Amino acid sequence: MKQHAIAGGLLLILTACATQNTPSPGHGVPIPVAFAQLPAGDTEKLSTEWWQGFRSDELTRLVASGIEANPDLAIAIRRIEQAEAQARVAGAPLFPVLNFNAGTSRGQSRASGAGNFTTTDATSGSFSASYEIDFWEKNASNARSAQASLAASRFDFETAKLTLVTGLANAYFNVLSVRDRLRIARENIAIAERVLAVVNSRYKFGVASALDLNRQETALLSLRATVPPLILQENQTLAALALLLGRPPQGFDVAQNSVTTLGVPVASPGLPSDLLLRRPDLASAEAQLFAANANITAARAALLPTISLTGSLGLSSGDLLSFTNPTRSQSIGATLLQPIFNAGRLQAQVDLTVARERELVETYRKTILAALADVDNSLAAAGRNAEQEALQEQVRDRARRALELSELRYKSGADDLLTVLDAQRTLFSAQDQAAQVRLSRLQASVAIFKALGGGWRNPAVMKNPAPSYPAD
Repeated sequence: MKQHAIAGGLLLILTACATQNTPSPGHGVPIPVAFAQLPAGDTEKLSTEWWQGFRSDELTRLVASGIEANPDLAIAIRRIEQAEAQARVAGAPLFPVLNFNAGTSRGQSRASGAGNFTTTDATSGSFSASYEIDFWEKNASNARSAQASLAASRFDFETAKLTLVTGLANAYFNVLSVRDRLRIARENIAIAERVLAVVNSRYKFGVASALDLNRQETALLSLRATVPPLILQENQTLAALALLLGRPPQGFDVAQNSVTTLGVPVASPGLPSDLLLRRPDLASAEAQLFAANANITAARAALLPTISLTGSLGLSSGDLLSFTNPTRSQSIGATLLQPIFNAGRLQAQVDLTVARERELVETYRKTILAALADVDNSLAAAGRNAEQEALQEQVRDRARRALELSELRYKSGADDLLTVLDAQRTLFSAQDQAAQVRLSRLQASVAIFKALGGGWRNPAVMKNPAPSYPAD
């Protein structure tokens, strides 16, 4: 008996070890000590309300409204509620199950050939309890997996919120940029009309040719043709902004008309290692990996024996709705269940969870690499766009001066109309390009805040074990 007990104990130890994950060969991503691109000039500390750095009260109000009413955020909240309920479901097997059962009945029976029915009454009531001993941590692992999935859903909400705010900011800037371009187009139309008046006057006095008059009319019509597409784009961007706010696009509008009055904040990126705690999508990927790791333990434990304890205590009586002279009963027992043959289903479940974890390991690595690239790309774009905007403003100023000089020379007869037409086209292109570069610079600033996690910090860093694989 002693030898059998020792052998049984060793068997339990070995099978318990089989449920533990073996250390992985290492799947860490090398984190650089600094970002390849660093912002030039002044930077500001990353804040959870980073959009206020653009110095637009209207944008601040729109962000608050969007967080309150956006349908995608509402969907994410409902998913959190589902995950919370699932976590409670998964944690329930860690506790005993208690049941109460009561019943009463009356029956009548008559033997064949007998004259009267025999009445039988019965009343019973019982308490029962059952509990599965979680030797191999199957139930605890399922609970840990559900808690990790709940954490992932909360991180997904933060990701959705960050995506919403950046989308709102970009849509808002798009509206204002299109309005800038519309204003530029109309200003150039006014310039072309002024030049047309000069050409028409010279034509009447025989100084200008009909060809010059036709050329200027064509230039004016070309400028007017740029207005309808811009109006359509303004309507479309306003509709997109309204949808992000959870509002119908009909009748929706914003008050501001230009991006030139907005600030262009640039956040300090900090250290690349901090990025792992700043981005909710990375936290979600890590939580999903933790859940998969716990699922492996649960799947392996399903291969091992299950021990359950049961007990009951009851009363029964031969009376209807009464416990007169009751019969008392009680029982206690234990059951052992060991899977023997299931056509490989349980082992296949282990293989499935292991493969799922390996997939999530690679997904986590990919997400980290993409996050590092996002920060560098957005920092580089912000720096180059700032340089481009400064140069484009110089181009615009010189193009405006060139048009003024060409008009004076045309009026005095020193130059022909072609010079004026070329100056008009150059100015319109330079102004329109400057407006688009300003938009790109604002969008690059938004991209920096998004890449850095928008000021979010992981409130509770999950201490999960290293990703692991079963021994081959």
